[in-house]
Amino acid sequence: MKDPPEERAGVADVDLAGTRALVTGSTSGIGREAALSLGRLGADVTVHGRDAAAGAAVVDELTQVAPDARFVAADFADVDAVRDLAATVRDETDGLDLLLNNAGGLFRTARTTDLGTEYTFHVNHLAPYLLTADLLDHLSEDARVVTTSSAAHRGPTLDVDGATSVDDYSAGWAYGHSKLANALFASELARRLDATGSQVTSNSFHPGAIPGSGFSRFLPAPLPGLVSALDAVPGVTSVRDGAAALVFLAVSQRVADVSGRYFEGQRPATPSDAARDPDAARTLWERSAALLSIDEPLAASGRPGAADV
Repeated sequence: MKDPPEERAGVADVDLAGTRALVTGSTSGIGREAALSLGRLGADVTVHGRDAAAGAAVVDELTQVAPDARFVAADFADVDAVRDLAATVRDETDGLDLLLNNAGGLFRTARTTDLGTEYTFHVNHLAPYLLTADLLDHLSEDARVVTTSSAAHRGPTLDVDGATSVDDYSAGWAYGHSKLANALFASELARRLDATGSQVTSNSFHPGAIPGSGFSRFLPAPLPGLVSALDAVPGVTSVRDGAAALVFLAVSQRVADVSGRYFEGQRPATPSDAARDPDAARTLWERSAALLSIDEPLAASGRPGAADV
């Protein structure tokens, strides 16, 4: 393989033996490439997706290079499935060093989940929020949580009430709003962890506009074919570039102590004003727990002034 993600991230010499990683959305696209990259570096990898055949194929590749690999299926629109995923990870591992919240998509059809929440917001934000909450006390003391956001977060402002309705549905707005939620979630998680004295880090990133990521399958015809054709155009971000950004944040010593930041590729960047609003971050955190009917994670560190935002 020419220039695999670990080389593009400058971490090809890192030894991840004994490291346990969960990569959500890793049966295709940048999640798959990141999972394979971590396996080549020696990590034990839990692969996640909905397609069992695709998951088995990734595990087959991983078993050729990684000490241990397994697949766990979970539909992120299903709360019980997400909780089962977390329970399986807890049962099958002694702890988790890397939690890579990568699963998500853009969905052109308006619909709600069983919770009554808009599908995109649920899959892209509520599911990783719940998964992280269920795994918080299973993370190692220096674990890293990385959440895949997008430059599409620029534009929307937080509207949790709007995420419980599909009136006047716009797929583009729903996706951008969910990616704003990803960035706010990652920064609020970092703030609350810091307030507890935890060494666990949390960051989010934009992987780039990646034609080969599988994102285009959510678009109406004939756009999927046109977007996929762009994968061969020089200058367009590749799947491996996107995976390199994910692997960089998960592995590189350059960001070992960085938390609460937003990256574009492998470079720190300033997110939108809406993504830097501490009140919005706190509101999203509290409302997400309420929508899921769970206790607010890290509630004691959530009060204003518990730590700098």
